[in-house]
Amino acid sequence: MDVVVVGSANADLVVRVDRRPLAGETVLGGDVATIPGGKGANQAVAAARLAAGTGAGVAFVGRVGDDEHGAMLRASLTASGVDVTHLRTADRPTGAAVVLVDPDGDNSIVVSPGANAAVAPDDARCDLVAAAAVLVLQREVAPGVSLAAAEHTRGRVVLNLAPAGQVPDALLARTDVLVVNEHEAALLLGEPVGDGGTDPAAAAARLRDLGPGAVVVTLGGRGAVAVDGTGTVRAAAPAVDVVDTTGAGDCFVGALAWRLAAGAPLADAVAVAVRAGALAVTKAGAQPSYPTLADLDSCAGDDA
Repeated sequence: MDVVVVGSANADLVVRVDRRPLAGETVLGGDVATIPGGKGANQAVAAARLAAGTGAGVAFVGRVGDDEHGAMLRASLTASGVDVTHLRTADRPTGAAVVLVDPDGDNSIVVSPGANAAVAPDDARCDLVAAAAVLVLQREVAPGVSLAAAEHTRGRVVLNLAPAGQVPDALLARTDVLVVNEHEAALLLGEPVGDGGTDPAAAAARLRDLGPGAVVVTLGGRGAVAVDGTGTVRAAAPAVDVVDTTGAGDCFVGALAWRLAAGAPLADAVAVAVRAGALAVTKAGAQPSYPTLADLDSCAGDDA
């Protein structure tokens, strides 16, 4: 299998609001839209949509509940071309995320892990993970699961440190490409990154000292910067009209993994991932917004 994602699958309960509430405040929102999501599932769908028709294979390892949300997620993954052979059913509700989206497309998210908390290290110790060309991991399942997967695979490991938090040193040491945003980079370094803090490229270089072979720092609408043993790469983002930023980072990671599995150098993979992430913010929702290869080609050369 070219890309294997071990991670979370959630039902995103999306509510549009005029503004996100302050502490202790209640605001009225629009109708609730239930959309397939979860960082792991999102990344798998993003990779699979781009891989469609290229002969590349994408698989997902995780758990959902025996409920309506679980059926929705299984159907969305399957329809996108993701192998769900190792998507197991847990005796817990499917994970859910409450997503508040303001008029600028920015969001606030609260995640209830549900069945994702039942994903176990043994789930990750499977033949599919072992044979992956690129293994993708995040932090919406237990760190021990990600470590077990990283130790079991023979492929390259892409670790997305989202949501922000600590991971075992052994996992960072086994990571080939670490993907973080400025906030996540700051958490690992213990100091501000960007906006007057440490320059993102310098932060990426210092994060390599923690063990990863390469570090990619995503910069939202400013693109991304990556550092590996050969130097620094910067990729500008195309100018787009922002509708909803939900899941854009996951789209970036999925696209990055797809290109790396195809043998692309890091610079090429980052440039493609930046375009894919930019296209994702032009539509509402996470998985429904992810581009196909044809969409991606139409965006080429339109950098801001």
